[in-house]
Amino acid sequence: MNPFSSGTRLRDMIRAIRACKTAAEERAVVRKECAAIRAAINENDNDYRHRNLAKLMFIHMLGYPTHFGQMECLKLIASPEFPEKRIGYLGLMLLLDERQEVLMLVTNSLKQDLNHTNQYIVGLALCALGNICSAEMARDLAPEVERLLQFRDPNIRKKAALCSIRIIKKVPDLAENFINPATSLLREKHHGVLITGVQLCTDLCKISTEALEHIRKKCTDGLVRTLKDLANSPYSPEYDIAGITDPFLHIRLLKLLRVLGEGNADASDTMNDILAQVATKTESNKVAGNAILYECVQTIMSIEDNGGLRVLAINILGRFLSNRDNNIRYVALNMLMKAVTADAQAVQRHRATIIECVKDSDASIRKRALELVYVLVNETNVKPLAKELIDYLEVSDLDFREDLTAKICSIVAKYSPEKIWYIDQMLKVLSEAGNFVKDEVWYALVVVISNASELHGYTVRALYRAFQTSAEQETLVRVTVWCIGEYGDMLVNNVGMLDIEDPITVTESDAVDVIEIAIKRHASDLTTKAMALVALLKLSSRFPSCSERIKEIIVQFKGSFVLELQQRAIEFSSIISKHQNIRSTLVERMPVLDEATYIGRRAGSLPGAASTPTAPSFNLPNGVAKPVAPLVDLLDLSSDDAPAPSSSGGGDILQDLLGVDLSPASQQSVAGQASKSGNDVLLDLLSIGSPSAESSSSTVDILSSNSSNKAPVSSSLDGLSSLSLSTKTTSNAAPMMNLLDGFAPSPPTGCKLCLAFGHYH
Repeated sequence: MNPFSSGTRLRDMIRAIRACKTAAEERAVVRKECAAIRAAINENDNDYRHRNLAKLMFIHMLGYPTHFGQMECLKLIASPEFPEKRIGYLGLMLLLDERQEVLMLVTNSLKQDLNHTNQYIVGLALCALGNICSAEMARDLAPEVERLLQFRDPNIRKKAALCSIRIIKKVPDLAENFINPATSLLREKHHGVLITGVQLCTDLCKISTEALEHIRKKCTDGLVRTLKDLANSPYSPEYDIAGITDPFLHIRLLKLLRVLGEGNADASDTMNDILAQVATKTESNKVAGNAILYECVQTIMSIEDNGGLRVLAINILGRFLSNRDNNIRYVALNMLMKAVTADAQAVQRHRATIIECVKDSDASIRKRALELVYVLVNETNVKPLAKELIDYLEVSDLDFREDLTAKICSIVAKYSPEKIWYIDQMLKVLSEAGNFVKDEVWYALVVVISNASELHGYTVRALYRAFQTSAEQETLVRVTVWCIGEYGDMLVNNVGMLDIEDPITVTESDAVDVIEIAIKRHASDLTTKAMALVALLKLSSRFPSCSERIKEIIVQFKGSFVLELQQRAIEFSSIISKHQNIRSTLVERMPVLDEATYIGRRAGSLPGAASTPTAPSFNLPNGVAKPVAPLVDLLDLSSDDAPAPSSSGGGDILQDLLGVDLSPASQQSVAGQASKSGNDVLLDLLSIGSPSAESSSSTVDILSSNSSNKAPVSSSLDGLSSLSLSTKTTSNAAPMMNLLDGFAPSPPTGCKLCLAFGHYH
């Protein structure tokens, strides 16, 4: 016999497939077998149809297409013999689903088999219908299934109940037809029928409000009695699992009671006693007992309020946290997260155990326990909880440290009782995990430090100490650099010493050493180095004895390839060398940062900075709102649809950029001409205004591209290179201040376009 003919036995085909050493060999075997099965189908081979379908099911489970054998399932179902029907229904459930159009052809066969005299054939039909029933089939066959709920054989009633669950899920409108048959199943003594009846009633309650009210009114007492009898039943070997009688039925009954008791005080009162009995008498040293206790806790937390029961349930969850099984501890943490909203005080009693779970070796348990601790924190327990978490931060895994750091920072910021405690805890976090701290966290810390004037000295000394041991933490370095730049004199002079502090001796050179280390660290990024340059500029005024050393450090960055650092170094070295008369004013301490303003910015709404239709505004760094000038529109600092004001407020920004005086007095002689020609500051800046050159002669002619002047190209280039400033109306104008070269009565030489916008060669 051909080993791959249609008559090959199933076991022989399986053996041939398993003997294949490569995927290509397996595909070849399957391809030959499928070809033989197709040939047998075309020949209408009745002798081996059931065998061919069995082989097709195995091939289907291997992932190969078997759609060509779907009609064979229908032919076997139509057969009068039980073995053929069994293979046919099995193939129907495996090879087809409810979306297949072929399924419509089997409805009539199913109806006939549901009315068959052989109960085993009826069972096959119910099993198939419960697995692949579509909405159309449910409507057609619901009466037969409803009738079978009263069948004499318990196995048929059980299968009919399971089939009914699928029907009401597919067609919820049919739920009312199953209410009475379902409630009658709750009086069954056979546990198999009872468990399916309970599940059917549970689904009916979720689908139909009418069914929920009916079952709640008629069946709650009976369900409580059933659960009580089950909990108190003697040993029964038929249903016993680990010393507990039918834990599956226990769980199904508790789930149904949870649905019935939710939102109904009377039903909840009825089941309180039995829930307490189950919670206290069930042993927790077996998996089955833990499963029942977990469902019992869920039911207690879902029904109407009963303080004593909830405390009992939370205590059970506390015992779960001490279990060695990770799964049990995880579900306990999940339940405690839900229980916090109901009875936070009862959960607080298990705080120590929850903290231990944060230190667990299992990542899922650690994360869930951390979320629970975050929910448990309040004003009264923030100090001990924060201490526990920060202590664990020192030994935590790197992959968990980011989440832990974020939670600690949030807890400290939200519940800190006083600023000194907040600063202390944040410094500990920065010292241990500063690289994991987000930018907005240390921004907020700087704002708090700025507002705590009595703690400036304490903070800068604490940061100096922390820097000595944790200089690798980038965020700690930034905050230290900022504080030394602002309050370095307090560090050196030991200003604002507190009783809790140990004396510390820091010289001016030591303070500069910290900034130098920070700026020369290989790991320091652009932000840290830029902050360090600003700090050095400030210390050059506060520490005159170190001024030359500071200048040498800054000069080293004049050749930096990073434009930001190069520009700062050039500007700052010029200030130190040539502008000592204004240096002390420039490097004064930052004004106190407004905490309310910062919080408003973080929330996306800055109070007091709302724009008006006639005068749009933008937020300056200190929170002061100024009118938006046309130049601001050029820089996209205001909304596109807001009209630009024609007031002189925009002159402030232009004056700051170009160093010219655009006050009303200096523009008085040309105001009338400018208003007539329609030229504003932006149009003069681009020289695209009216042909009158005289009317705009008092402004800066940067590009010299006025088309009406008919100037040669060479003169335009000369204008671009020399950047001439017209002197026709400069009698009332203030002299232009050049930050690099001091006050000059005449225009500076060199590339003035670069000088005007702060770029240097």
